[in-house]
Amino acid sequence: MQKHILIPTDYSRNAFNAIVYAFELFKKEECVFHIFHSYFLFRSAQGNILFPEPEPHEYDAVARASGASMLQLKNKVELLADNPKHTVYFDHKFGTLIELLEEKVKRNNIDLIIMGTRGITDDTKVAYGRNSVNVIESITGCAVLAVPANVHYKRINEIVFPTNFKSEFNEREINTFVKIVQLEKSPIRILHIGKEAELSERQRSNRKQLESYFEGLEYSYHWLEKTGVKEGVLSFVDDRNSGMIAFVNRKHWFFGSIFSNPLVKSLGVHSKVPILALHDLRN
Repeated sequence: MQKHILIPTDYSRNAFNAIVYAFELFKKEECVFHIFHSYFLFRSAQGNILFPEPEPHEYDAVARASGASMLQLKNKVELLADNPKHTVYFDHKFGTLIELLEEKVKRNNIDLIIMGTRGITDDTKVAYGRNSVNVIESITGCAVLAVPANVHYKRINEIVFPTNFKSEFNEREINTFVKIVQLEKSPIRILHIGKEAELSERQRSNRKQLESYFEGLEYSYHWLEKTGVKEGVLSFVDDRNSGMIAFVNRKHWFFGSIFSNPLVKSLGVHSKVPILALHDLRN
């Protein structure tokens, strides 16, 4: 069964890197890639007489500019899109990014979004740009893989899966994660900040459920005590030079608490580790 993968682009170098990474990661799989750009005129959303509605020619101008950039990107992508297993579609549309992505996820039955972590501004002082954070926090219809700008594809040596065992797992997204694990033959390092003996019955039940999803895969448990979640996870990843972090974004407990923290920059994690965000069923 073909995977449908959505790749948002702002025509930046970082966004193009995410396209290359996606093609390489799924090079052995039958995939349909949807490369998509949203363009917008902020004045059109003001609803204020001080910010008059843009004129039709302004809409036409931004549409033409986007179309020209998309054509350039298409020509560039077609130079490397020579995999017979891959079908690539290109599209651009006027509107806000999150609304349009939600629409495409539903319409095209998207399994995974892959995007760069920073866009045109390329602020190296910020681990994750506003758009990538918004997509991870707002899009709940599929998993999201965020690829740092200077990360080039290589086999993922291991995937760290931090969990508090309180999540109700989204089976479809867990299956997407499992597919990546199988593609890369990567061991999973299940990481919990706390003591195994202190797990509640509910946590133990969720742990059993997780093990059922990971049946047939290589995985191991790791328990860290006397450390905060963000310090523990990032130190673990940095010490082991792990290739990816995958997590269930349960009510923003993980992404919001970690990746807005300066610790990300100090450890350098943001520069070398792709992040796979899954969603709790209750989100």
